[in-house]
Amino acid sequence: MAPNESEDGGKRVKAVMRSYRVIGVLREQGTVRINDVADALGVPTSTAHVHLKTLEAAGYVVKDEHGYRLGLRFLRDGSVTRGRLDVYDASRSEIKDLAESTGEVANLGVEENGQRVIVYQAEGDKAVYDNAPIGEFTHMHWTALGKAILAELPGERVTEIVDEYGLPAKTDHTISDRDALLEELEAIRERGYALEDEERRDGIRSIAVPLVSDGTVIGAVSLSGPKERFNDDRIVDELFPALRDRKNVIEVKYAYD
Repeated sequence: MAPNESEDGGKRVKAVMRSYRVIGVLREQGTVRINDVADALGVPTSTAHVHLKTLEAAGYVVKDEHGYRLGLRFLRDGSVTRGRLDVYDASRSEIKDLAESTGEVANLGVEENGQRVIVYQAEGDKAVYDNAPIGEFTHMHWTALGKAILAELPGERVTEIVDEYGLPAKTDHTISDRDALLEELEAIRERGYALEDEERRDGIRSIAVPLVSDGTVIGAVSLSGPKERFNDDRIVDELFPALRDRKNVIEVKYAYD
């Protein structure tokens, strides 16, 4: 199939784009039938069938008696991709230690294409899972990880991200005003950490610090948990110092390993 011109002047192959939309349906819905995919995408069942069979032949979709589902080749590809990130190698052991020492959920996040992505996660013995799985993409302004990274990005990049994705609210506490976000980013730079106060999920707070190398932000590390345990005193007296110490170690390892 010949590529078509997109509005930004780039080339796109419609069949490939549609296959990725099929993958998205399977990711969101789990095991599905051909009709489910056709209905979700608004395409004929014959078209959905061709894409599913092609992905099955490539090993990325598996068919069983219940229908079609994503294959474990995605796990292989994701593991390989993550393993090639220098910030992952530098951070992994420190994230584990953070989770063990605080008892909470510790996360490593990076920015890709203007969104926050969780690259690694470890859970302490008191951890409350906050429904943010490894590999999750989400709006930067919803999370402490995302805001910590935004605070270290050049102003023009922040503007690009906000222009592209907007500032939709996830909860009643989400920052959804551009000026308010810019004020928050300035406050983050001054105090050294970002705070997520039920902005993505009710009842959950998170604190994050940016990871910076040679003046460039390479990611962020966070701790997350129930707001009852993440009170202001604990954040200032215990969690921020713990994150700051790990941040320093990670940045040194990143620079010299």
